Parts: sequence; structure tokens; C-alpha cells
Amino acid sequence: MFSNFLYFLVALVIYTTAELFEPIDSFNTSFIFDSLLLSIVFVGICNIVFKRLEKKAAINPYENIDPLVNIYISRLSIFSLVIFAINIYGFKLNLLFSGIRIFEIFPTLQAILFLGLFLFYLIIIWNAAYRVQKRYFAGEVSKKAFIISNVSFSLPALLPWFCLSLVADMFGLLPWQPVKGFLQTPAGEISYIALFLVAIAVFGPVFIKRLWNCKPLEPGLSRTRIERVCENTGLKYSDILKWELFGGTMITAGVMGLIGRFRYILVTPALLNSLNDEELDAVMLHEIGHVQKHHMLFYLFFFAGFIACNFVFFEPAILLLYVVKPVYGVFELVGISKGSAHPILISTTLIGFFILYFRFVFGFFMRNFERQADLHVYHFFNDASPLISTFYKIASFSRQSIDTPSWHHYSIGQRVRFLEKCQTNPALIQAHHHHVRKIIVGYFVLIALIFGFGYSINYGVAKESYENFIAEKILFQQLDVDPENSDLYALIGDYYYNKKNYAKAIDSYVNVLRVDPDNVHSLNNLSWLFATCPEQGFRDKKKSLEYAKRALEKNRAAFVLDTYAEALFVNNDIPNAVVAAKEALVRSENKKGYYESQVQRFEKMLTP
Repeated sequence: MFSNFLYFLVALVIYTTAELFEPIDSFNTSFIFDSLLLSIVFVGICNIVFKRLEKKAAINPYENIDPLVNIYISRLSIFSLVIFAINIYGFKLNLLFSGIRIFEIFPTLQAILFLGLFLFYLIIIWNAAYRVQKRYFAGEVSKKAFIISNVSFSLPALLPWFCLSLVADMFGLLPWQPVKGFLQTPAGEISYIALFLVAIAVFGPVFIKRLWNCKPLEPGLSRTRIERVCENTGLKYSDILKWELFGGTMITAGVMGLIGRFRYILVTPALLNSLNDEELDAVMLHEIGHVQKHHMLFYLFFFAGFIACNFVFFEPAILLLYVVKPVYGVFELVGISKGSAHPILISTTLIGFFILYFRFVFGFFMRNFERQADLHVYHFFNDASPLISTFYKIASFSRQSIDTPSWHHYSIGQRVRFLEKCQTNPALIQAHHHHVRKIIVGYFVLIALIFGFGYSINYGVAKESYENFIAEKILFQQLDVDPENSDLYALIGDYYYNKKNYAKAIDSYVNVLRVDPDNVHSLNNLSWLFATCPEQGFRDKKKSLEYAKRALEKNRAAFVLDTYAEALFVNNDIPNAVVAAKEALVRSENKKGYYESQVQRFEKMLTP
């Protein structure tokens, strides 16, 4: 079920990256039919897949096909992401409501509609899978309860985005320009996101408990037992809730909330009905371990780390991806132009980074945190046998092998075997706690280094060097595409001039003039270089004046007059330099201060 979190978040990335693609003048209504046809095909595939599994289960009732059900649900969920991407990137369905005022004011509403389309595809899968998967629940679960449980469990993954996006829409309506201006700065964006992450982490559980329709657990022996465990461990909480997940038939529990006033303990009826007192205590100690080892706080930092890295690397990554020449060669082989390939490459890179971060890095930490929570039982019990017996009951009721793998948990078999090892070798307990501390410190150090590097090339001291590097790559790639374009050679001359490689700059400008003798850009820049070059060996006042005159014959713009005035000045023709500088000032539309300083500079030389 945790995989649904990832699916929704990837769908969100797909939707938000659609704006990277070239806009179209008008929406093609035939795409609606194409999307509908694709959806019908998807419905058919889902029903065929699970009907075959149902027949297989009927032929051999004793064969456990639940792993196959989960595999097909995962594959079809990934397929639904592909279909969703085709709808957004290919059919441009996100432009269906273009021009509608309410969606222009609140873009979040339109995003919700299209995320609802992805949710519809998942519901198709769950609807088809129900006929097979219901065989593996511990009790009776209606199709409605099965689908609603899947939906409600998944939606909290979008809660941070929804709040951030909706409030951003509202800020856009504010008349307070200073506030809006601050929020558009890096500091403003970081402050805004950080504030909301904290607010959602603190108050989100109140919303989630309503979304999941959790009710307070009735007074009784189970509630009293849980309250006693919480009291003995010093855990503060708001309430103990009954969690009717899949009709309450799943044996599971949970805890959510950073602070006690908004912290809730969740237990399912199946858990309460299946476990004895010691097993219930062990499960509660596991959940309390998550709180007292501050795992939820770390998950908040984990999301913040992802957002921070994405914030500082997004624009540099876009620029870097633009110069990955071999990749574009592959796209060209299949007839995709660079203009279309670039947003495709950005989207796939973002999605790939997202999956890598959450599926593998986040999954790695989740597995280690779950193991650490398992070990929490040893702080209060001499052995972990109640927790071990609970794991076996979960495996038995769910009809799953204890070695069924999971990306966010170690398998039940691995968890049991590790607890048994700790029973015989207690040193492993502290060793694992030490291991978790090390990987947390390592994570923060790595994120700090990555963020620092990204901030440096996006906003800091390395920004200019990075942009020059990208500009160089783009310029020379463009030269390969259009080698006859003299203006590109002039830009190469500018590039070398800025790099203080004056010899190559001169060569580049001269090469331009060989094929385009009237190129004002090269004439003007050559004149300026010969008149003002910091390295005296490259100065040539006669050539400077020659090129300045040729440029002025073609264009009497302010910047050309300024260069001409400089050439006159180095040739000791001060009166004419003043005249040219004054004309440049008159003709200038900006940089008035600079042109005025030039006039004053030359006039001072006229003073006896």
C-alpha cells in the first residue's frame, strides 16, 4: 500500500512538468476520444489479467497466488502512470480547461482534476483486483470498503503539495506587493516551504484521522492496556483511534503526529481481536519506538531534504541537460527534435530522481527504522517473543510467506531472524542503534554538501562560472549545427574575450570579418579590444580607429559611437572623442550614467 504513495507523487511530478513542453495554439478535441479509447483498453487489460488469476485460484484453491496479485497490481499501477503521462504529455489534456477563469486563478483545482484522472486508473485496477484479493483478507471486506481504503490511505501523500499549492494560489491574489515580492525570492520560497512542512507535520494528523474516518477506541480492556503501555513509556498522545482499514480486517497499527497534543495511536479491530495482551503490548512498544526514536521527525527532514535539493538544482539541471549532446543524438534517431527532447529529458530525469530518492534511499531508511522500532521492545521486555509471535500471526492471516519482500520493510522472516539473533547476542541491539545514528549523520552531511554545491552554482559564488560553462557548451554545439553563421563566431569571440583569451578572441572576430566584412558586432568589439585590452601587447590604436570607423559607417548606435570615441581618445584626438561621446549620450536609451561619465572623462583631458 505504501507504493500508492509513490504512484501519486510520481503522477504529481508528471502533471507539474507538463508546462516544460512547448505550448500549442489550440486544444485538439479528438484527443479526448483518443484518451477515452486508451482508458477503455486499460479497463479491458485489467479485467483480463485478474480474471485469469481468479481462474487459476479456482483450479487450485490451495495455491497462494497473493504474491502474483500484488505483482500485477504494481505492474498495472506503473502502466497507469504511463497512460497518465500519455494523456498529459501526448494528448495535452491539461490544456482542456485553458481559458476558464477559475482554473487560471486557482491552478491547484485543475491539478486536482487531473490527479483525479490518475486516481480513476488506480480505481480501475483495484476494482478488477478485488475479486481475487478478497480471498486473502482475514474477514469480509466489501468492494466499496476495499476501494475506499485504498483511496483514503493514499491521499495523504498529496497533502503537503495540496496545502502548499492552494495557499500559493491565494497569495497570488494578495494586493500586498512586498509580501508577494518576498515570496518570489529564494529566501521567501525556502521560508514558505519550511513553515508549511512544519505546519502540516504538526496539524496534518487531525486532517488524516478524518480522512480515514477513525473513531476513538471504545473504553475496555484493550484501550486500558494500550493506555497503560503509553503511561509506562511516557508517551504523550491525544487519542487512541480505531482504524477501519479494509473494513478493519488488517492486523496493523500505527502512530502519527510530531507533538503529543496532535498525536494519535491507531489500531485495527483485527489487531485487537487477534493478539493476546503481551502481543498487543509488543506492538504498541514498536509504534512508541518510532516516536521515541524520532523517526517521524526525520521523515520530515527527509522530505525537506528532497525539496531543498530540487529547489537549488532544478534550474542548473535544466541547463546541464540541454548540453548532453549524445542523448539528443538518440532522440534524433527516432525523429524527435531537440526542442521536444529537452522537456522529455527533464521530466524523465526528475521522475527518475524522485523514484531513486523515495523508493531506494527513503526505503533504506524506513527498513532500518522499522528494525530499530522492533528492537524497542527490548527496553521493556526481556525477550521479543510476543513481537515474534505477532509477526507470525500477521503472515498467517494475510496468507503470505514470511520471506515476501517489501521495499519499505524487511520481510517478516528477516525481522524475526534478527530479533532472535539479538536474543542470543544483545550487543547487536546497540550496534543497530549506532548504525542508524551513523546513517542519519551521513545523510545530513551529504544533503548539506549537495545543497551547498547546488546553492553555489544557482545563487552563489559558482553561479557565473557554471553559466559560462553551459554557455560555452551551447555555443559550440550550435556552431556545429550552423557552421556558416558568422554571428555565432562573433559570440565565440565574446566568449574568449570574457575568458581573457585575447588571442583567440581576435582570431574569432577576424574570421567573422573574412566572411562578413560588415559585421558590426565584430568590428566594434575588435576596435574596443585593440583600444582597451588589459594586456598591452594586444593593443593597436591604429587598427582600433580603423575598425571603429568601419563599424560607424554601418551603425551609428550609442555603443558604436562610444567605441569610436574610445578609439579617438587612444589616438590623442580628444576634441573629436568628446563630440562622439556626447552624440553617444544623446542616442543612448539606457546606461545614461555610463555615457555621462565617458563625456566627463574625455572633457577633463581638454582642460589645459
